Amino acid sequence: MDQRSDSENLSPFISDLVLVNGKVVPLTFTRDGKLLWNHNDRRCLNVEKEALGFTFEGSRIRVNVVVEKRDRILCFANMGGIGRQSFVFEPLSEESLTLWSQKLRDYIDSLGRPKRLLIFVNPFGGKKCATKIFVEDVRPCLEDADIQFTVIETKHQLHAKEVVKTLDLSKYDGIVCVSGDGILVEVINGLLEREDWSDAIKMPIGMVPAGTGNGMVKSLLDSAGEICSPSNAILAVIRGHTRSLDVATISQGKTRFFSVLMLAWGLIADIDIESEKYRWMGSARIDFYALQRITYLRHYNGRVSFVPAPGFEEYGEQTSYSGEPSCETSTSQQESLNIQQPGYLGSDVKLENMHWRTISGPFVSIWLHNVPWGSEDVLAAPNAMVYFTLTCEFNYLFYYP
Repeated sequence: MDQRSDSENLSPFISDLVLVNGKVVPLTFTRDGKLLWNHNDRRCLNVEKEALGFTFEGSRIRVNVVVEKRDRILCFANMGGIGRQSFVFEPLSEESLTLWSQKLRDYIDSLGRPKRLLIFVNPFGGKKCATKIFVEDVRPCLEDADIQFTVIETKHQLHAKEVVKTLDLSKYDGIVCVSGDGILVEVINGLLEREDWSDAIKMPIGMVPAGTGNGMVKSLLDSAGEICSPSNAILAVIRGHTRSLDVATISQGKTRFFSVLMLAWGLIADIDIESEKYRWMGSARIDFYALQRITYLRHYNGRVSFVPAPGFEEYGEQTSYSGEPSCETSTSQQESLNIQQPGYLGSDVKLENMHWRTISGPFVSIWLHNVPWGSEDVLAAPNAMVYFTLTCEFNYLFYYP
C-alpha cells in the first residue's frame, strides 16, 4: 500500500512543455502514474488503468489508450463498452524526448505487465467465433501494448494439453485461452502433469470468452464488477494483475485429472455431453437440450460423502472416511498412477482425520463449483468465491479494483 501523501503522489515525476495537435501545452507525469495536460480543457490519464502502452515514433510519442465510451477522450471504436484511442505528443527537444521515453518505459516496466504471451485460439468452440474475436478484439490491444505473442489454433481435443506438457515455459510470461472453459481445463491439466509442475503452475493464465459457457472468465470479471466481454478480458491480461484459484484433484480408478471450474454428475453432465450434436447452435445448445432433458428427467443412484463447510454440519448423515477404491485409488493403483503420471499427485491432506457426512440418492444432478458462474448466464453457486487461500494454486491473469 502506498503510504505517500496525496500531494507527494501528485508531485511531478517529469513536467515539460510539449506539442499536442500543433499546440504547445504543459504536460506532467506524476509519481502515481497520471498524465496531466491542458488541451482546450484539463485532461487526466491514469497510465496503469487506461494506457495500453506507448509507441515511440521518431520525435513523437504515441499514447495508446483504452477508455469507457462515456470518457471524453474517446473518438471511435466499439468494444462492448470500452474503446481504443490514442493521442500523440512531441517533446520540444532531443533531451526532453529521451527523458520522457525513459520515464514512461520505466513506469510501464514497474507494473509487472507480461511481455510475451502464448495464445490458444479454439476455432471450434461456441459459435466458432474465436478467430474473429482474436483478430478484432485481442490482437489490436496486444499490439498497442507492445506485447509479443505466439498464436496456436487448436486442431483437435487435448491439443492445448499436449502443447503445454512439453512447452519451454521460459519463453513466455503467460498463457491466454481465447476459447471456452474446455481449453483452460486442458492447459491446467497439461501444466500439472509436467515433471516440473511446481514451477509450471506459477505460469499466469488468462481467459478471453469465446466458447459455449465461459464460466471462469465470467466469474473473475464479475467479481471485479466488470462486464464479461473479450475487451475487458484481454485488458485484465495486459494489466497483469493475478488472483489464485483452488485446483481440485479428481481420481477415478487409474485416471486422475484436475479441475478449476466445476465437477458435474447426472443431469448437468448429460446436458453438456449429449448436446454436442447441437454444437452448431453455439451456447444456445445448452438451453435447447436442457429443455428436452428436463422434460424427461433421469434419476441416478449413488452416495455423496463430504466434509461440511462451517454452518452446514447438520446436512446428511454422519459417517467415516472409508478409503474404498471407488472413492480413492488403492495403494497398488496409486503406485501405478504415480509411475504413469509424474506430475502433481494431489493434496496430501489426511482425509481420514476429517469429520465426514453422507447423502444417499437417487439424485437428479450433482454440481460442484469452484467459482460462482457455471456459464455467462448461469449463476449456479453465488456463495462461491474466487480468492481462496490455497493448498495448491495457480495464478490467473485478472485485474481487480
